[in-house]
Amino acid sequence: MDGSRYINPYTDYGFKYFFGTEPNKDLTLHLVNALLQGREVISSLTLLPNEQLGDTEDDRRSVFDIYAVTEKGDKIIIEMQKAEQQWFKDRSVYYSSFPIRSQGEKGKWLFGLKAIYTIGILNFVFDEDKDNHDYYHHVVQLMDVNQKKVFYDKLTYIYLEMPKFQKTEDELTSLTDKWLYVLKNLPRLLERPKALQERIFSKFFEVAEIAALSKEEYAKYWESEKVFYDNQGAFLTADQKGYSRGISEGEAIGMAKGEAIGMAKGEAIGMAKGEAIGMAKGREEERLANARKMNADGMPSELIAKYTGLTVEEVMSL
Repeated sequence: MDGSRYINPYTDYGFKYFFGTEPNKDLTLHLVNALLQGREVISSLTLLPNEQLGDTEDDRRSVFDIYAVTEKGDKIIIEMQKAEQQWFKDRSVYYSSFPIRSQGEKGKWLFGLKAIYTIGILNFVFDEDKDNHDYYHHVVQLMDVNQKKVFYDKLTYIYLEMPKFQKTEDELTSLTDKWLYVLKNLPRLLERPKALQERIFSKFFEVAEIAALSKEEYAKYWESEKVFYDNQGAFLTADQKGYSRGISEGEAIGMAKGEAIGMAKGEAIGMAKGEAIGMAKGREEERLANARKMNADGMPSELIAKYTGLTVEEVMSL
């Protein structure tokens, strides 16, 4: 363990411990209502089995992080997405199809559906919105593009780009702000922030105490946290290798824009020198940028140093 006082909600064990267990479903209810921001007020939730099977043995199955049903019969999927996936949006829509199909009835059924809410807490940002640093809370529904209004309101996707959320404790004005703040910053907090005075956060911080875990729970959490940091390191390494490989391939085939222009101008020698300097500088900037991201996510300095090649002193000075 890294000496943290509180459970890391980005770990698989931590997230499900907070929001996928019967004793803590009031935390889940409060979080969901905060993220819905008044679009719907849910008075109760029932947790459902998170594994959903297809219609036949050959169909794919889905395993949600959290799956629940409201008192009205509306279904809610909550996913903690720790790393960017190429087909993330496709996967999200595909997962929402399971609670839709489960509503089908035999006989004379008129296709009346209950609402489906898919909530994604993302530890990455969408490429198309990466330059819009203040826009991190997406609410997506089917829309008539010509009339610019919602066409169908029973299918809602809520995506939270957590790396963009940079509010300080003094800037927290809504319950949504407070939940995002605590989810993002919990691993490095030493005590409950004064801004979180609501009763629900009293319970949350009691539940979040690592010291309160049983030996069995502690062992499961430790393994989950190890997997989380190992995966973070693997993602970082893959990014660095992809970066280096892209440069090497660009050198070989002249695909990079700068190379293509340089070669066209007959500046192959000067370009090679410039590439060597630029590559070294680029790799260093990439390492520092990755280290800052890992530090912001609460990863221990020793692990950041291990995965980036920086010294612990360099990491602590970021």
